[in-house]
Amino acid sequence: MRYSRDHKSTTRRRIVAAASAAFRERGVDGTAVDDVMRRAGLTHGGFYAHFGSKLELIAEACAEAFDAALENLERIARQTTPGRRARLLIDSYLSRHHRDHPGSGCVIVAVGADMARYNGSIRGGYAAGFERHLDRLCAALRLSADPGRNRDRVNHLMSSLVGALLFARAVEDPARSEALLRSARRTLREEFCQ
Repeated sequence: MRYSRDHKSTTRRRIVAAASAAFRERGVDGTAVDDVMRRAGLTHGGFYAHFGSKLELIAEACAEAFDAALENLERIARQTTPGRRARLLIDSYLSRHHRDHPGSGCVIVAVGADMARYNGSIRGGYAAGFERHLDRLCAALRLSADPGRNRDRVNHLMSSLVGALLFARAVEDPARSEALLRSARRTLREEFCQ
């Protein structure tokens, strides 16, 4: 049976979306092609009709994950002051929901360590997506009128957010995890929201 071109592109998008969520939930190395295809409601055999390799899928799935943040960045950008913009990012990033739902969360904290182990086009593609994401963050947050200072502040804020969320996800004790999120929110609000 022959499928339309639309069917093929729709199926490919379904696979990419499934991979994007799976990679953020379990990491790139912890997710097999079978897992992705099952999540997409497809069989393993259909994978190669859409992708040449898992590496190709990783690149597209990471790009999609970075693009998924656009809606939140637009919400942040609409806030009227740098403090309000920073607070919205801090509170949403260091929320219980973000901690508990990595499949729909930030790709940086979810697969950044995996990407550090890759070389070549996969790492280059992730790095390019990461840089675009930082550019978008800088444009949305506008923490300083000076572009260089703005970039430094956004880098510092994101590094702090990623580290705090990583810590909160790593500890087993729910009360300790909540305390880590609360402490990081308080400290970052003091630094960025005054």
